Amino acid sequence: MKKNMVKMLAALLLVVVVLSPFSGCSSNKNVVKVYNWGDYIDESVLEQFEEETGIKVIYDTFETNEDMYLKVKNSGKNSYDVCIPSDYMITKMIEEDMLAEINFDNVPNVKGIDPKLLSQAYDPENKYSVPYCWGTVCIAYNPDMVTEPVTSWDILWDEKYEKQIFMMNSERDSIGVALLSLGYSLNTKDPAELAAAKQKLLDQKPLVITYTGDDVKDKMIGKEGALSVIWSCDIGLIQQMEEDIQAETRIEYAIPEEGTNIWYDSAVILKNAENKENAEAFINFLCRPDIAQKNADYLGGISPVMEAAEQAPEHTKNNPCVNPSAEEIAKYEVFVSMSDVASEYEKIWSDVLAS
Repeated sequence: MKKNMVKMLAALLLVVVVLSPFSGCSSNKNVVKVYNWGDYIDESVLEQFEEETGIKVIYDTFETNEDMYLKVKNSGKNSYDVCIPSDYMITKMIEEDMLAEINFDNVPNVKGIDPKLLSQAYDPENKYSVPYCWGTVCIAYNPDMVTEPVTSWDILWDEKYEKQIFMMNSERDSIGVALLSLGYSLNTKDPAELAAAKQKLLDQKPLVITYTGDDVKDKMIGKEGALSVIWSCDIGLIQQMEEDIQAETRIEYAIPEEGTNIWYDSAVILKNAENKENAEAFINFLCRPDIAQKNADYLGGISPVMEAAEQAPEHTKNNPCVNPSAEEIAKYEVFVSMSDVASEYEKIWSDVLAS
């Protein structure tokens, strides 16, 4: 009878942890709460981490850096332990004292990270972040529907593709595409240039089917549109989906001649993390070569872990959207934090969506 009671209590505790992760696990030392982009990890990695460490992963997803920031900022103490934001958002979070310095004694696998991805402007002393994934913003297109070469961002303003274009539901990315098409910097603060980018997006609005997130992969494979702006980390997922359905037409990709954004997504630990050591154990696990390779294979990208990157298939290594050369990287821009003009960017984006 006592044995059965123990089993019942254990089962009840499991239900509480699973169903009420942010109200019932503050005293549970075997939990790590992770907030990541949607469709951005091989789920077997989470299972393997739990099996090897005994640490329960509470996992949630977001679609944009801005969504992540707002939720974390407004969640208080019962928030997440690990988040995986992008470069410019990491800068913003550091500026606002939202991140904890990582104890790298607990993350020894960081030694395998490619040095070219470290000491970036968003975290020059590598105190707060560990690279998770990197890549570019590019155009995906259906060659049955787009027959001319895709060499310029201007194709996204071609009226013959009316209601055949998907744009990102992402403030910095979509405004960035407009800025690039005008020959301006992705990080401009010039009011006239920002006004021109806003007008460019308003002019484009009748051509856009919708502003998408993770669902763009299904939409492009389903031939719901001819062109879309995507992150290069989605290419591998699209290719796998095409294999699964044995698609006759395969989506193709291009980086326009005006250049693009090169982005870095990195794992960080929140300042108010309740499970900091578990968070460091999770980040260390992600940096283990076999785990990093598994993740990279799932995403179809180049891992920041050198040993895993060496195992990437040749078609991935040779794809300039996924693995740009050092010369190409030098031509591309990284987003920087725009805290002093954030309200202007937000106003542009809200006006475009509302138009």
